[in-house]
Amino acid sequence: MTWPICSIIESILSVPVVIMSTDLTVYLSKARRAGAEAAEVYFSRSLSHPVFFEANRLKQLESAESEGVALRLWQGGRSGLAVAYGPVDPDILVEKALALAALNPPQPLYLAPPRQITESSLGTNFAVEQLITWGKTAIAEVRAEFPEVLCSGELSCGTETIHLVNSEGLDCQWTESSLSYYLWVEWIRGDDFLAIYDGEQRRDGADMQSLVQNLRQRLLWAGDNQAIAPGRMPVLLTSSAASLLWETVSAALNGKRVAEGSSPWGEKQGQTVAVVNLNLWQDPSQVPYDCPFDDEGSPTQRLSLLEAGNVCQFYSDLETAAKLGQTPTGNGFRSGLGSYPSPSLVNLMVQPGEASFEQLLTQLGNGLVVDQLLGGGADISGDFSVNVELGYRVENGKITGLVKDTMISGNVYDLLKQIQTIGGDRRWQGSCSTPSLIVDNVSVIA
Repeated sequence: MTWPICSIIESILSVPVVIMSTDLTVYLSKARRAGAEAAEVYFSRSLSHPVFFEANRLKQLESAESEGVALRLWQGGRSGLAVAYGPVDPDILVEKALALAALNPPQPLYLAPPRQITESSLGTNFAVEQLITWGKTAIAEVRAEFPEVLCSGELSCGTETIHLVNSEGLDCQWTESSLSYYLWVEWIRGDDFLAIYDGEQRRDGADMQSLVQNLRQRLLWAGDNQAIAPGRMPVLLTSSAASLLWETVSAALNGKRVAEGSSPWGEKQGQTVAVVNLNLWQDPSQVPYDCPFDDEGSPTQRLSLLEAGNVCQFYSDLETAAKLGQTPTGNGFRSGLGSYPSPSLVNLMVQPGEASFEQLLTQLGNGLVVDQLLGGGADISGDFSVNVELGYRVENGKITGLVKDTMISGNVYDLLKQIQTIGGDRRWQGSCSTPSLIVDNVSVIA
């Protein structure tokens, strides 16, 4: 059976709202009866209570709840994906997925094998009143020393549940809850505008004292403006700025890019690509970003990615692993309900060294500290030229002030071979745990 293109598009855009079935096997059975050879259902529900501050004051409270289901099925060797947010009749969702499958070219069937697992990783559920108190106290402490700054922020407790089933007999469910807290400080001094941010996600209580101290230290370092001469020099990338390197490294280790031939490391497994003291791995058991299975239902696992500067292995989803002739690594994740799974890392860990931040400054001697970058980073080629949003000049091992109108440029793959020292101050930047590090011979434009 075929459908006219215009009627398919019209029906896709108008999904009648009826009911949401929480029994996901209903979608599977209805897909089977409608002629699908196989199917999988991905269900997501989240609930959060964010508290927002703006310009030093409590701005608003919210209770955000979302619920959605994605049905992917195969009919005649063609795949179709239909998504609904909130209540939907399962029959309608099956109809939409079949209609989309009819429009797509043939696609191999990749489904995780039978497995049943139900796990959770739950933190403390803090009341909104506690979030407000934390936010107000932190802002007051910052402004007690810097009354001219404007503070904004977001604090939130949330819970998310993922439930995945497929026609092979897979049934995986994962529930997690966590606390996140972030503050932004804006400092306007004449024509100068300075923006500083800090925060983290945790399962237990907030460490607001560390957050305030981090903001306070950066404000003190930024007290005076300093000029810096352009040229090549050693640069200290803080844990925040070091993400410039790891985003490109993650892309180069992506099995999908290897299969496509776009990764410069595709033929370098077992070869040296970085300094010998650089070790990277994936550890999905690390809180607060722990994750027992990916969005295809494959178990996540610890992966050794770079060892002593050598490329060890690539990460993949089910489809990518089949193309590479490798065992899936459990890295098939969706960027959203309406997206197909694609390889993505969970908990990229960078092995720290032993040097404190103060020792890194001493070793740097004279150079530049880069703390925040503005705009995009490097692409898969590794080339970058980015503005320094927050950076400091270092003279004789001491930070002397803020640098303005400064850029850094170079190539990530070159910098990996120019790492001088890796610090011991590892912090989470998203789901990447990275220390600060010193990189030699970076081009600085001022």
